[in-house]
Amino acid sequence: MHLAILGTRGIPANYGGFETFAEELSTRLVARGHEVTVYCRSHHIEPGKSEHEGVKLKVLPTIRHKYLDTITHTFLSALNAVPKRFDAVLICNAANSPFIPILTWTRTPVAVNVDGLERKRKKWNWLGRLYYRIGEKASVWFATEVVTDAKVIQDYYSTEYGAATTMIAYGANVERRPDPKAIEEYGVEPHSYILYVSRLEPENNAAMVIEAFKKVRTDLKLVIVGDAPYADEYKKLLMSLASGDERIIFTGFVFGAGYKALQQNAYTYVHATEVGGTHPALIEAMGYGNCVLTYDTPENMEVAGDAAISFSGTDDLAEKLQTVADDEEIVGRFRTQAQERIREAYSWDNITDQYERLFSKMAGLG
Repeated sequence: MHLAILGTRGIPANYGGFETFAEELSTRLVARGHEVTVYCRSHHIEPGKSEHEGVKLKVLPTIRHKYLDTITHTFLSALNAVPKRFDAVLICNAANSPFIPILTWTRTPVAVNVDGLERKRKKWNWLGRLYYRIGEKASVWFATEVVTDAKVIQDYYSTEYGAATTMIAYGANVERRPDPKAIEEYGVEPHSYILYVSRLEPENNAAMVIEAFKKVRTDLKLVIVGDAPYADEYKKLLMSLASGDERIIFTGFVFGAGYKALQQNAYTYVHATEVGGTHPALIEAMGYGNCVLTYDTPENMEVAGDAAISFSGTDDLAEKLQTVADDEEIVGRFRTQAQERIREAYSWDNITDQYERLFSKMAGLG
């Protein structure tokens, strides 16, 4: 099939979950004999790069602005894709759904992965939240197929819009290779730190994690991986909260081999997000063999099941961090359970199988 992925920053991944998703899915589809184009934003891709592991990269400009970056690029991508006559197009993020008709009205079938309920993110003002609500509706009105990545989000679209969606989760690799040299630049050693990974935005609760960790009596360090381009005030708050505790390390964004190494060498992992569907970092942490402590939202518990330790707030997290810090046996047990769960339900090959079948159906091939 001749396929395209729109709506991400591009590959190779150097920002977040949708970019990792686009890379993992597209490279696997190419390995299966399909031709795949991923549309990329010019300021996220190495100049002159037009191919990645067999995937074609179409680099287009955009407007670098909090509210305009995504929709400007997707609009241009959709226009560019029309004459290509792709057998199927996957658009990532419900915010991009208003541009679906550019493709469907020219007889290109479109699936949209709506992600979570983005309009609930605290970073958006009323206009941003309204636009995301419009995006949700546009997904239902215009897409050939609507894809949700969690049962909770699938239920939301069914209840709110009476829409039938296809549920395909996010994927992860299952492996764990401790490597002291791979993480020494971050000032830590294998199994000597608690890991937290997320964009540093309020609803991801880095502040909660810092406040809880400061109550824990341990020599373990807290490594906070992530950043956010439009959250300077919140980042200042986090730095203030961490001030005076030399155990807390901020790394900024880390991708690729560095990110994998930090995941595979952690003592335990904390997931504190409260908005969204299936969170990539949570699944990846479990696949990389971490004992995971997760905020007990329905979306997070759907992924974790009984293979992670849940917490309900700052004090509860502090108590459970103290427990795992003091008991390596608990940590080892949950590491094993986490990888077993990912292997059964969230492997990338299984996720690719499901998307391949969906695209084949959209293209009228089966």
